Amino acid sequence: MLAEKTIAKEVLQEAFMTLCKAKSMAELYEENFKVVSKYVHATSRGHEAIQIAVAMQLLPQDFAFPYYRDDAMLLGIGMKPYDLMLQLLAKKDDPFSGGRTYYSHPSLRDADKPKIPHQSSATGMQAIPATGVGLGLQYKELVGIPHNDSGKSEIKEAPLVLCSLGDASVTEGEIAEAFQMAALKQLPILYLVQDNGWDISANEAETRAQNAFEYARGFNGLDAISIDGANFTESYLAIQEAIQTIREERRPILVHAKVPLLNHHTSGVRMEWYRDDLDEARSRDPYPVLRNQLLDNGFEEKEIQEIENKAKDIVARDLEEAMKAEDPTPEDLFTHDFAPTPVTQELGERAPSDKEEVVMVDCALFAVEELMREHKECLLYGQDVGGRLGGVFREAATLAQKFGDERVFNTPIQEAFIVGSTVGMSAVGLKPIVEVQFADYIWPGLNQLFTEVSRSCYLSNGKWPVSMILRVPIGAYGSGGPYHSSSVESVVTNIRGIKIAYPSNGADLKGLMKAAYHDPNPVVILEHKGLYWSKVKGTDAARTIEPSEDYILPFGKANIVQRIWPQDDQETLTVVTYGMGVHWALNATKDIKDVVEIIDLRTLYPLDEETIMESVKKTKKCLVVTEEPSNNSFARALAGKIQEECFRSLDAPVMTIGSENMPAIPLNSTLEQTMIPSTEKVKVKIDELLRY
Repeated sequence: MLAEKTIAKEVLQEAFMTLCKAKSMAELYEENFKVVSKYVHATSRGHEAIQIAVAMQLLPQDFAFPYYRDDAMLLGIGMKPYDLMLQLLAKKDDPFSGGRTYYSHPSLRDADKPKIPHQSSATGMQAIPATGVGLGLQYKELVGIPHNDSGKSEIKEAPLVLCSLGDASVTEGEIAEAFQMAALKQLPILYLVQDNGWDISANEAETRAQNAFEYARGFNGLDAISIDGANFTESYLAIQEAIQTIREERRPILVHAKVPLLNHHTSGVRMEWYRDDLDEARSRDPYPVLRNQLLDNGFEEKEIQEIENKAKDIVARDLEEAMKAEDPTPEDLFTHDFAPTPVTQELGERAPSDKEEVVMVDCALFAVEELMREHKECLLYGQDVGGRLGGVFREAATLAQKFGDERVFNTPIQEAFIVGSTVGMSAVGLKPIVEVQFADYIWPGLNQLFTEVSRSCYLSNGKWPVSMILRVPIGAYGSGGPYHSSSVESVVTNIRGIKIAYPSNGADLKGLMKAAYHDPNPVVILEHKGLYWSKVKGTDAARTIEPSEDYILPFGKANIVQRIWPQDDQETLTVVTYGMGVHWALNATKDIKDVVEIIDLRTLYPLDEETIMESVKKTKKCLVVTEEPSNNSFARALAGKIQEECFRSLDAPVMTIGSENMPAIPLNSTLEQTMIPSTEKVKVKIDELLRY
């Protein structure tokens, strides 16, 4: 069928020019190795034909997720060699990242080109965000949200997403999560797998039981084809058919393209160090194949040489100009870590007279319901949040019934997909709220949270902030045991580029949930499951009057839940805490309210340092209370910061109290209570510090 089709001469000519540019770039980089190898880079040499065949058929409404060897693909969508060289040399005007990330790690939001969210170096990581785009496109089609940004006119051809991968990456578990969801949901995505037979120095015989084409056949609903990716004509026609099918039938297809690797893995790992197949690889060079296809289609040798010479001239001139381009300044380091948020002050009624007191979990439920009612872009997914159960804590109860299974749905047990797919959802203009069922199970999602979610805004130079909310039930109570009780905030707070809330009561949770939704940045909300229903003795204060629908609480504003005045005649103390610690502190100080000030952080990042330091300088003593084991913890780091800032005012060292420093929280209730803090333990520590 493909053999009967033909390709226009103009397409062949454009493809050959692009291939010549990519080839000339690789050769020029080698000639100028000492100049350009200051920063590690890879090139597409050997992969050009399939990359160009795909790039030429993508449209501005499409989304593309290239990987680090796809410079020919970037040229094929309309980037200039100069653009890529600015990134190669880490220049200030690098259009992708402003000099922050490696060569061929694009992020693009040009109106006339496919949209490219932030791309990282970690192999295979792009598959989940890309599949998230597919899920987002499908959702918009289901609920009638236009694909175009303005919403004024319809796009004639339905958008799709391209995910480009190396064959070695297909052995990774996160690829399976992406393929599973694409097949299950029938998403409009093209997985392009470029198979050159190598990882770095390990070859396919050492590392793969099967290639990507064979692997894909295990996913029902994911069609796959295998082609010669070094043959431009075969590649172009195969991709043309695949893209047409995806645009019309809205289902996933995988194309396995066999290609040679004709250049180094990267400039830092030279091919001559380990390759024993270079002669065979060079025999499959796509360049002479496409050159001969031009001759077969009536091009004269002179025309072809003119194209080659023109490409070389362009590349040489662009490299010369790129070398002269301005480098970033030191000040450029400090931009675009976060996108500006519109939420800067507390708004709405916190305790309306016509509202009743509700438990903390219901405040969150009502917040999500209000957001979904007002914003069609808002959707909720995760494990067991769908209509059958509504969340294991009933935190999503009735939402699927009210808003439909396309807006509130269960996912497989795939924490990486749950977290990473929000990158793609956000990229298409949606506002996902997702949930990891317990903090203990956040670990499979950390790869995506750290590498893709948190760094997207910064490494795309502000083009692609990820607007998402990740809800994480956390903490110990009621013999949850070692796999349902952990505190993980010290790990999460070490991920820069995300905001983190840890509320202690329902009103704060609702207000912070609303702020998180309107924030263009990624937010993790840690929700102590022992406070959800106030079942733990002494946590009645977690119940609050339900705030008004327009109530919103900005991040970075701590709450002084117990305030004292400066006193010279007796010892005073500041307790800095959050979550369950607030209730331990309140209960521990019932009889000494006049000498202990309690600060509820409410958000761990941004942190309200001003309120903390003012209080500690006033009271001259400080105790930081956490549920985590205190060694190497967020609390211990905060204590160090307080000691550093308030040293001249202190009458005692800043102290911390947390759980015992054991590997896990035991199931037995006696052991659990021995492990974690309590009102009594906090009271003892406060008394000790007051007497210091």
